[in-house]
This record gives sequence, C-alpha cells and structure tokens, in this order.
Amino acid sequence: MSTAERLMSSLTARRGERVLAWLAVGAVGVSAVLSLVASPPDAEQGGLIRLMYVHVPAAWVAYLAFAVVFVASVAYLRTRKTRWDRVAAASAEVGVLFTALTIVLGSIWAKPVWGTWWTWDPRLTTTAILLVIYVGYLAVRRLPDNPARRARWAAVVGIVGFVDVPIVHLSVRWWRSLHQAPARLIGVPDVSGSMGVALGVGFIAFTLVYLYFMALRLRVGRLEERVVAEALSPRIGQPAEALMEEPARG
Repeated sequence: MSTAERLMSSLTARRGERVLAWLAVGAVGVSAVLSLVASPPDAEQGGLIRLMYVHVPAAWVAYLAFAVVFVASVAYLRTRKTRWDRVAAASAEVGVLFTALTIVLGSIWAKPVWGTWWTWDPRLTTTAILLVIYVGYLAVRRLPDNPARRARWAAVVGIVGFVDVPIVHLSVRWWRSLHQAPARLIGVPDVSGSMGVALGVGFIAFTLVYLYFMALRLRVGRLEERVVAEALSPRIGQPAEALMEEPARG
C-alpha cells in the first residue's frame, strides 16, 4: 500500500474523522473571530469586505478539490484500483459544493459593488463553466453502464475538465475584467497585516473542512461499495473485501 493510500485509510477511520472534525470546528471558530472582530473594515467597501474571508477560501477549496480529482483520476487510469475512483468521486462532490458556494457568495458581494448580481465577466463565466463541467462529471458517474467503463469515462472527464481551473485563476490577468486580481499575502501584500492573517487562517479552516468532508464521504462510499460487494460475493465466489480492493475489470 502506498503512502497516499495509507493516509486515506487513516483519514477515513473513525478516529481520524473525529480529529478532523474538531480541528475544522476550531479553525472555523478562529477564522470567524479574526474576520468579524480582529480584521478592520475596508476603506472603500466597509464591512462588506468580510465576505472575502469566506468567498476566497471557498474558491481555493474548489481548486484543491478538482486538483485531487485530477490526481486521483490519473492514478485510477494507471492502477484501476477502485479506491482512487472513490477519492475522485468524493472530491468532485465537495468541489461542486464549494464552487456553487463561491458563485453565490460572489453574487452577494457583486450586487452592492458592481450594481448587479451577475455579469458575464471572464472570471465569472469561466467559473460557471467549471461548475457545469463537474456537474457533468457527476452525471457521467450516474450512467447505467458497466462500473469499470463508467469509472474510466469519469476519469477522462476529471482530467480534461481540470484544464479550466488555471483558466479560471488566470482569467483576470488574461482578459479585461471587473473582478479584482488575486490578493498577494507575501512579498508586497495587497492587504493589511490583520486582514492577511484572517484570510490565511480562512484558507487553513476551509482546507480542514474539505478534508473532513472528504473523510466522511469516503467512509460512506466505502460502506456503499461493501453492500454491493457482499451482494455479489456469493454469485462470483470471491470474498467481498477482495471485490472491493482488486483492480476494476471491464
């Protein structure tokens, strides 16, 4: 078993899941205090700037989730191990959730700043396309086809769809955009020290929330596969555990 696979096993164990839950709750609490109390209002936007501490980390988690889909999809195509397919599926679900949250929070922020809930700005448009791509990925996983073939198709979509992630991130630099460029937190920062700390803690908090959601979804996914494997085991003549872990066959 590889290091990555051992890490996944540790995270999806009930003890690892509980540790992640407490870490996530604690980090979100610290982030809330820093963003709502310690961080000052913006000179132009006032208290509205506090949406940044949720909007930007949510976008980061979407990037992270789809990067994990990409890596897990490549690993699945190389090994045909179903555990990598489970990781890709779980991360795509979390990524879609946080991409939708990013769009909703961005619309709430845009209304008082831009005067509209939505505009076909390059960043917004490419983010909407990203959401559609991974909703399509989840739809592919629901196709009534051979499980191994379905997993291969989903892996291809997960790999090709990731191309849109750097496009989303760089869209504000490539095209004229209403959306502001990403804030720099190191070197010559674009935000004050307290705001940078609050934003940095927000990144950590949302990453821990992502890891907790992943641990929870992977455990549920494994339980779902165990039910199927136990139903098939008498017909195929193999132990359920072997059916769950062996490379998927067409």
